[in-house]
Amino acid sequence: MSERGGRPWFGLSVPAAIVFAILIGLGTWQLQRKAWKEALIASLTERLAAPPISVPVPAAWPALDPARDEYRRVTFTAAFDYPAEALVYAGGSALRPDVSGVGYWVFAPARLPGGGTVAVNRGFVPEGRQERTLRVAGEIAGPIAIIGVMRWREASHWFTPAGDAAKNLWFARDPQAIAAAKGWGTIAPFYVEQESPVPAGGLPQPGKVVVNLPDNHLQYAVTWYGLAAALFGVFVAWAASGRRRKGPAARSL
Repeated sequence: MSERGGRPWFGLSVPAAIVFAILIGLGTWQLQRKAWKEALIASLTERLAAPPISVPVPAAWPALDPARDEYRRVTFTAAFDYPAEALVYAGGSALRPDVSGVGYWVFAPARLPGGGTVAVNRGFVPEGRQERTLRVAGEIAGPIAIIGVMRWREASHWFTPAGDAAKNLWFARDPQAIAAAKGWGTIAPFYVEQESPVPAGGLPQPGKVVVNLPDNHLQYAVTWYGLAAALFGVFVAWAASGRRRKGPAARSL
């Protein structure tokens, strides 16, 4: 006869093993992510601490690789086309701790003396100071020496509002889309986050990019491994309890 009160622990071992394997896999994936994140932080820290190099010339643009070249500091001389500037909505920045509150990034095309155009994020302006007429003191006629960091376009997401060329307002740092809408012509595949010079009047506010990437992967790994250990312990205790209860019942038959 079979013991109706016995627990089907053996039949549940397969789904329990699957869930256990998934939890272990998630923990291991987080450890791999941790190693990747630490290598990325080390690489970006090294690039941002290095002296600036000459900005790549247009002939070298097709060979650039964001994985290798993003966040490299560069220096170049160019003339801004100030009337063609565009505003990108900003609500603070994890990479610019000197910026807080609601405002705008000011993007402008910078014309290189030898030909070619580089989009430059000239810096941050707070809400209420976005109109160009309020900060013309920072506009310098002719070529100026610029130091900054190479960045690549910011991807738009499902909930990113579309840019509004009529209002000169965008919601993603996407110089290619801005250039197409405003007629900047062909631009570099990267843009430059300006560090210096600081314009007269202080606006737009340029600044240094700082590595500030969250690294919580060890915490997540411990959580997944802990859940796996808890599942294993509960299942073993549950199965042992079922076997103990079945034993006396079987002997009484």
